[in-house]
Amino acid sequence: MSIYVGNLSYEVTQEDLSAAFAEYGSVKRVQLPTDRETGRMRGFAFVEMDTDTEETAAIDALDGAEWMGRNLKVNKAKPREDRGSFGGNRRGNFSSRY
Repeated sequence: MSIYVGNLSYEVTQEDLSAAFAEYGSVKRVQLPTDRETGRMRGFAFVEMDTDTEETAAIDALDGAEWMGRNLKVNKAKPREDRGSFGGNRRGNFSSRY
């Protein structure tokens, strides 16, 4: 299971998050997604901890807490949705009647 951490400061680092969550247990991994075009952090992260008990303690303690000047949004991460195709083909949806 993974924890979603939202409303993060754009200056946060993996080390910052790891240290904050380490107060509640052993941190296995921290992911800070970045924008593909700009390389800038996107304002959210995912944190994985060793046990569900540790994750629950971190969520209970940090959800809504002020950290680095922002109120955190912390909850269990939901599985990524399959967005599927956008329909049609990539060349455009031209009708065959023209």
